[in-house]
Amino acid sequence: MVSSGILKIVNPCWRPLANGNSSQNPGESGRVDGLLWYKDSGSHFNGEFSMAVVQANNLLEDQSQIESGPLSWLDSGPHGTFVGVYDGHGGPETSRFINKHLFNHLKKFTSEQQGMSADVIYKAFSATEEGFLSLVAKQWLDKPQIAAVGSCCLIGVICSGVLYIANAGDSRAVLGQSWKGSKEVKAVQLSAEHNASIESVREELHSLHPGDPQIVVLRHNVWRVKGIIQVSRSIGDAYLKKAEFNRAPLVSKFRLAEPFLKPILSYEPSVSVHQLCPHDQFLIFASDGLWEHMSNQEAVDIVHNYPRNGIARRLIKVALQEAAKKREMRYSDLKKIDRGVRRHFHDDITVIVLFLNSQLNNKSSCLGPTLSIRGGIRIPDDSLS
Repeated sequence: MVSSGILKIVNPCWRPLANGNSSQNPGESGRVDGLLWYKDSGSHFNGEFSMAVVQANNLLEDQSQIESGPLSWLDSGPHGTFVGVYDGHGGPETSRFINKHLFNHLKKFTSEQQGMSADVIYKAFSATEEGFLSLVAKQWLDKPQIAAVGSCCLIGVICSGVLYIANAGDSRAVLGQSWKGSKEVKAVQLSAEHNASIESVREELHSLHPGDPQIVVLRHNVWRVKGIIQVSRSIGDAYLKKAEFNRAPLVSKFRLAEPFLKPILSYEPSVSVHQLCPHDQFLIFASDGLWEHMSNQEAVDIVHNYPRNGIARRLIKVALQEAAKKREMRYSDLKKIDRGVRRHFHDDITVIVLFLNSQLNNKSSCLGPTLSIRGGIRIPDDSLS
């Protein structure tokens, strides 16, 4: 059992953010329960959704959003639903930056190309990466540690009956798909992950860096890129992309002994395109904090077998119960542990469940709810402009 000495009173540190306005009615934008923020139910352009986030770090490093309505700046542009899950590491700056800028880049490029496409998504990721690296350069002398901050980036876009999934890092999107003539729902993973623990990722890194036998290192039974970081793709992490940021005044533990001539990590996402069909029941988007404690099929079974209302919160609760069990402690005791200390037991966890209405999936007109909600804390920060 966990020692009572580390059980601290939880200081609520959440302020819900929806439509860019933290003063909205909490019942409309989300609710707070200690370190948990949740929006149990709502409507998006293609159906219903449930959303929840639990904090473990001193500062929440996960950020997330749902945008439903126009997907471009053009009045005649396509409408649909956008979902983003941004799992930060090293700090919250990159995930907050993505939350602020990525969707706007997507709308810009959708307008320019007059439609949604994989190319639009690549360009939106590239513009977001470029913007954050420019911010790192601007703050380098005053805040060099921002060069070691990065974020995984998982998005989903539903537009005119087509689902686009793009991922850089190890967050995951899973589809719940019904079987013909069966009450069961099978789990279909839609996102490719970029984590050095996966053999194919290590092989990719070796092929991209043939002259570097230390590109992936097994350290404390965990495979890490250059012995430092587990993910091979991310937004940010400038110190592993540009040699000019891998030097003093960045702290020495992040600096590589040997110079590098090309980026070690990539920002480019893996993109998949899926034509939605009536058998597609729901989508689960979650940071890796959820998948550490349950399989794809276990998550799909929970969503399928329990009421829609509050289902994202239920998934997080099951994950925390598993985290508590692994440490031989009670779930009720885990809930009492404060942020920061809580990180020794589980990661920040973000879960968004989108239920799909097949009658709405092929819509492209402006009919339907307009929604903008972010599952995170609102901390004004002019440095992320």
